[in-house]
Amino acid sequence: MTPVCGLLGLACRAGQTALGADLALKEIRSGRAGLALLDEGASEGTKKKISDACAYRGVALHMLPEGEISLACGRDGRMAAAVKPGKLCQRMLELLS
Repeated sequence: MTPVCGLLGLACRAGQTALGADLALKEIRSGRAGLALLDEGASEGTKKKISDACAYRGVALHMLPEGEISLACGRDGRMAAAVKPGKLCQRMLELLS
């Protein structure tokens, strides 16, 4: 488990994330996401949708190892997450770069 996953779990408990591809995509498109996280095990269609939306909106996108998002948030089958801008988001970006 990476240090980013610990912060992702904290952000989930604080209500600062949108979990799942559909909700994450909605947050990215509306401009309310500061960071998008994508599971390496996500389907090619999901990866393309999320990456295109992030490129268009200028949102940072990072891939996490398979199963990390689900493990960090305690919910099975989550392949994408959007983190709202704020201090948790900034710290995650620092750890990912």
